[in-house]
Amino acid sequence: MSLSDQLAEHVGLASRVAELLPELSSVADLLIRTYERDGRLFTFGNGGSAADAQHLAAELIGRYQRTRRPLPALALTVDPSVLTCIANDFGYDDVFARQVAGFVRPGDMVIAFSTSGRSSNVVRGLAEARKLGATTVFFGGSGGGPAAEHADHALVVDSKQTARIQEMHLLLLHLLSERVDAWAAGEGE
Repeated sequence: MSLSDQLAEHVGLASRVAELLPELSSVADLLIRTYERDGRLFTFGNGGSAADAQHLAAELIGRYQRTRRPLPALALTVDPSVLTCIANDFGYDDVFARQVAGFVRPGDMVIAFSTSGRSSNVVRGLAEARKLGATTVFFGGSGGGPAAEHADHALVVDSKQTARIQEMHLLLLHLLSERVDAWAAGEGE
């Protein structure tokens, strides 16, 4: 596929992602309410999706565009000692569920990223979060897969191309960050 074809595919998919904006707006409202109740955000994924999870946490604990208070957000992918300990002692499938069980409390939000929705560690992490009373959100692609079944809110990009899905996840996480950032800085919509 040529570069022009890839760009056209990106632009076409971005225009279809507009269908997800009402759901994204609901997720933004829920995250704001989570923060208003002194809740926290936990996020995770594998590979490029781990990078997206870390990116979202960084935008919220740091800042997106405005200087404001840090918002409690933690990517469960950033501690290699914890990840390798859990993977070694319990199995890789439990690296997120075990951390969720240790950190998440009712009223928190958990956001998982997966382009396929089939990664068992992501599925188990979302299932554990839901069981604990957290609001669960899934950024996915390829039809959503089993992970979407454990999400209160699923933002599924209609593509099977990993690169395109990740590009749209980045767009969506930036739109989410903008909305929450503005709220945290005391700005209206």
